[in-house]
Amino acid sequence: MVRPFLLLLTTLPLLAIESTRIWDTAPHSAFTDLIQHEGRWICVFREGRAHVSTDGSIRVLTSKDGRKWESVAHLTQPNLDLRDPKITHTPAGELMLTAAAAHRERDGQTPVPHDSMVWFSKDARAWSEPRKIGDPNYWLWRATWNRKQVLMVGYPTGSRDGMTRLYTSNDGRTFEPLVPEFVKEGFPNESTVIFQKDDTALCLVRRDAKGANALLGAAKPPYKDWKWTDVGARVGGPNFIELPNGRLIGVVRLYDGKTRTSIVELSANGGIKELDTLPSNGDSSYAGLAFHKGELWISYYSSHEGKTSIYLARWKP
Repeated sequence: MVRPFLLLLTTLPLLAIESTRIWDTAPHSAFTDLIQHEGRWICVFREGRAHVSTDGSIRVLTSKDGRKWESVAHLTQPNLDLRDPKITHTPAGELMLTAAAAHRERDGQTPVPHDSMVWFSKDARAWSEPRKIGDPNYWLWRATWNRKQVLMVGYPTGSRDGMTRLYTSNDGRTFEPLVPEFVKEGFPNESTVIFQKDDTALCLVRRDAKGANALLGAAKPPYKDWKWTDVGARVGGPNFIELPNGRLIGVVRLYDGKTRTSIVELSANGGIKELDTLPSNGDSSYAGLAFHKGELWISYYSSHEGKTSIYLARWKP
């Protein structure tokens, strides 16, 4: 049963935020993720002619300090639009990169067939050949590991009224549906799963049907029985983490009035509170998150300075 909660917005001064543009070489750069690997930061994102174009590719940047960045890899696939790269570590410490591959014949064409794909690397420079994962035309959006199991939520790419599936894998290479009928109503799509210390899984799900808010779900192992609450707001590009003190902090696109990328706090019982707004507007959001030395490091994209570019922000809770 879904229980509705009201959205509480409290906009605070931007004094706690440091935000810097770190990359803007392509006409359109978007859909980021962020991770630390062997003492270096890695930021991944899509480059292309436009938000929806045939030439989508994946750029991989690294940095020692988050200020000076260099490109170390550029992943492409012939005749495919690579979209929404996400990066994580396998239990063995290997880098695992996932993305969607859209079979697009012309810029702006939707809907189109999709495959979900995975690459692996030890150093972020040399990557394996891509491997298809999940089912065709299901977009497996973000991978999250817990011990030796990884979960990904897939959503159908050919319909706005389909249901999501929860996939599982033990090696990151072969995925099977764990919950074939996961979230059914409200055009559910982009979803992020995180794990708490007691192995509880939490899942934040974007929904885009008229009047449908995002959902926050919780489940215990084996992650087949989920309980859902309505967070009280529509969000885009959902990503969130649990801080060491137990707070659930996310970075999402909000749509009430002015579209923007915001830092929010989520309640495990439902509800969302805006804590700060990142410098952003228009085409923006899709954040990567990492908590480092008491600060939340945030990669995201935005077009508030004209050209759609990649930014890195640091926020003190």
